[in-house]
Amino acid sequence: MDKKRIVASVVVFLILAVLIYLQYRHWQSFDWGTFWSETDRIKKVHVFHAIALIYIGYLLRAVRWKIFLQPSRPHVKMMDMVSPTIVGFTGLALLGRAGEFIRPYLIARRTNLPFSSQLAVWAVERIFDLGAFTVLMVLAIFLPSALPAIPHPEYYAHFREGGFLLIGLVAVLAAGAVIVRRSGNAVAAWTEKRFARLSANFGHKLAQKIREFGQGLDTIHGSFSMLMLTLISVGMWYTIALAYQEVTHSYGAASLEIPVSQVLILMGASMAGSMLQLPAVGGGSQMAIIATLSGVFDVSPELAASCGILLWLVTFAAVIPFGLILAHHERLSLRKLSAESHQAEIAAEALPPA
Repeated sequence: MDKKRIVASVVVFLILAVLIYLQYRHWQSFDWGTFWSETDRIKKVHVFHAIALIYIGYLLRAVRWKIFLQPSRPHVKMMDMVSPTIVGFTGLALLGRAGEFIRPYLIARRTNLPFSSQLAVWAVERIFDLGAFTVLMVLAIFLPSALPAIPHPEYYAHFREGGFLLIGLVAVLAAGAVIVRRSGNAVAAWTEKRFARLSANFGHKLAQKIREFGQGLDTIHGSFSMLMLTLISVGMWYTIALAYQEVTHSYGAASLEIPVSQVLILMGASMAGSMLQLPAVGGGSQMAIIATLSGVFDVSPELAASCGILLWLVTFAAVIPFGLILAHHERLSLRKLSAESHQAEIAAEALPPA
């Protein structure tokens, strides 16, 4: 681990420590006995259903990446994408941001494609993820039986504003994608020239990212491909929402009988909290979910804490056992892959303009 990652981890740890302390001060009456009794009530069949849905989500990610590869590798099979996907998310779960590029690195190596091309696909994939979640969130905002029916309707206005911000962000990203696809090299050259006044190295890196993003957009080959990528992305995020609902319903508590439309609030909280994550232990995601369950859905502190931890285990950590088995079977070292992908990223940034 380099110095930047060590410093980042220390900063995240300190922030999480402060947040945990403040939460503890807020929950001075927290009863550990009640926490364990609530946890013992979990109906395991719901948890197994949730894990199965999460793995279906990984399969859909593999299908989506296969569609991205269609122009350059039309004969790649979907099953060829499954192992890199599972191992990649295992690396992300265990190593944190250090394992973020294991998945595109493995796919590039398996398909004999440049790593920069798969980094470009990874960047485009993020837009589809954000767009799909926004579609589901907008539907929840405007359906009368969805977000307006939460236990604290006064929060609805804030969620609606957040939904509109997401719509605006996706619209800006979509417009930017259209511009980059049509005039990517010109935009990259203008950006490099503009930012070279501040730092030549920064300008070059930013221009290279734009070129990579344009290369990723070239993988969308026609309107049918665009339609399939959109449907798969929305279906994948709806599957993840169903997994969240299975976990909340596993407790059999009335306060956690949350409809799938309102589960999107928990998903949004989890994604926001994941910005403060420690490798292998998480932290930010669980805390954001616990705070949302307690503040928005009136769930007791003990039940909220148990559910928040279980949601993280199911949606984030459940991939680890199977991922480690696959990595061992294919003789892969996650730490070595992390280091190699990091070096490949540096090499990709240093490439001259195409």
